[in-house]
Amino acid sequence: MEDLIGDLTAVPQPIEIKIFSDSGALFEKLGPKVAEAIDHVPGVVDVRDGIVPAGDTLEILIDPDKAALESVDPEMLTRMISDALSGAVTTQIQRGPKLVGVRAWTPAHTRATGRDVANLPLRAPDGHLFPLKRVARIETLVGQPEIMREDLKRMIAVTGRISGRDLGSVIRDIKKVLAGKGMIPAGAYFTLGGLYLQQRIAFTGLMAVFVAAVLLAFLLLLYLYERFRVALAMLATTLLSLSGVFLGLWLTGTDINISSMMGMTMIVGIVTEVAIFYYSEYRALPPGLEPHTALLTAGKNRLRPIAMTTLATILALMPLALGIGQGSAMQKPLAIAIISGLFMQFPLVLIGLPVFLELLGSSET
Repeated sequence: MEDLIGDLTAVPQPIEIKIFSDSGALFEKLGPKVAEAIDHVPGVVDVRDGIVPAGDTLEILIDPDKAALESVDPEMLTRMISDALSGAVTTQIQRGPKLVGVRAWTPAHTRATGRDVANLPLRAPDGHLFPLKRVARIETLVGQPEIMREDLKRMIAVTGRISGRDLGSVIRDIKKVLAGKGMIPAGAYFTLGGLYLQQRIAFTGLMAVFVAAVLLAFLLLLYLYERFRVALAMLATTLLSLSGVFLGLWLTGTDINISSMMGMTMIVGIVTEVAIFYYSEYRALPPGLEPHTALLTAGKNRLRPIAMTTLATILALMPLALGIGQGSAMQKPLAIAIISGLFMQFPLVLIGLPVFLELLGSSET
């Protein structure tokens, strides 16, 4: 499941340390160093240093003195080599509404191998031809690493997986390791990406949704009953029901993740709705009853409907909470969060809400 989620987010590993620097030589030392350091963190497995060999390259070192003997300077020679190996856009032709560049390029057989590049014919300003090897030294660099960039900055990504521990505690340990003296030298810096970054972005969005749900529920209660104390008592009941969510997650050993936070947000709506049913029953009672008696009567009248609704919802979510069936692992934290919140909301709505209404003086007509 962890691998599947990672593949969907384009980062197979939950741990991704992005190291940025302008020095390619620094990457060759820093990548393995960081990988070895985090490999000793408990729970971190399958660490990769981020250095991916891309193949061999040719390095062309121009000799200015030899170039001067051919009546060319290094800048002119560099431009001629670039035009010969990469081509140059000499003109443009119109294709429909767009202009398409026409690239002039040397034949492929003249630049196919290192020997062909060394014998690449170049033309001096006076018109004579000379091979590239006469004015430059060509060296083959074996096993050059792949160059990766993010936001136009060169970087490598040290990655790893997690086994037997939660993501939050592992990331805390990794931050301590990376903050160690001499781990990240001057001229380089790092950021954390991967599944950890995706989780932080999702948590920030879900927290905004949760706060918006609480505020909208409070505004709805104010609009329905036009009494601040009533809305406050009902909102207190809703927020206290969330303690059941945390208690249920702790008892079952379930981490707080995106799915469980969605369950917390749903509990806000469910408990608020049940509280509205209770208070609507209270207001529908004959006006001659004392407030204390009316609160008890409303609880008795709504006991069976609230119990039936709560029990039906819990039974419907129980297979997901127990992890029964394919794909249930994805929704298990959601089901546990909702069931735990429902267990807490049942006594809170029938006992806690009447107490809040009476303490705040909201039960008086």
